[in-house]
Amino acid sequence: MTKTSSMASHLSDQKPDTHSEIKGTSKPLWRKLLPVIVLVVGLVIAWASGVLDLLSFESLRENRDLLQGFVADNPVSSVLVFMGLYVVSVALSLPIGSILTITGGFLFGAFLATSYVVVSATIGATIVYLAARYAFYDLMRAKAGNAVRRMEEGFAENAFSYLMVLRLIPIFPFWLVNLVPALLGVKLRSFVFGTMIGIIPGTFVYSSIGDGLGALFDQGKTPDLGIIFEPRILTPIIGLAVLALLPVAYKKLRKRKIGANADE
Repeated sequence: MTKTSSMASHLSDQKPDTHSEIKGTSKPLWRKLLPVIVLVVGLVIAWASGVLDLLSFESLRENRDLLQGFVADNPVSSVLVFMGLYVVSVALSLPIGSILTITGGFLFGAFLATSYVVVSATIGATIVYLAARYAFYDLMRAKAGNAVRRMEEGFAENAFSYLMVLRLIPIFPFWLVNLVPALLGVKLRSFVFGTMIGIIPGTFVYSSIGDGLGALFDQGKTPDLGIIFEPRILTPIIGLAVLALLPVAYKKLRKRKIGANADE
């Protein structure tokens, strides 16, 4: 009996402390929230500093010669500065994407500006996506109910198509479309490519406006940021969104057909 008791005591000593292991391997909450905290602090600083007030068409009109001269004298540095500013603005969810894109078209032309903006915006959006996923995804999965899980499964199954639609048609704010896929478990590859391809049409529209901005300034006018909602521009974009949804419709019809055949 003593021998058995001694053996049990020995096994008890050798058994790992599960609670300690979990506590040691799981990251503290503050560390998970750190990327999001950094982005929020950056957003607050940007608003408090008044830097957003400098990004206006009036400011662009007054400094057009200075900016165009800088681009001409520093072709590489100017692109890097522009792309860096764009990445930061998207990562901090600053509401200046449209005017920055128009500025890019004004300084670099429609086609080059579109390429610079698409790359920069995708990088900035991915930063937000990764920060949100790192901070909140595990917590959401732990708290999510069956309805949320079903929505997650449905969105993840057709993530690329849904992201294309959300990026093509600017119904929801850009920052919101950066967050939701992270919380619904969309794969990084689908997020990146869905974002990169989906923002090309809208980006080209605003870059083209910027390409003709000099002529508008000479006439004493400023561009209309709501131009993308005009039927002649929005209609073909909606057409692209419908095409992006065709794979989803095909999958649903195929599942329904297979289900009907199984019932027979």
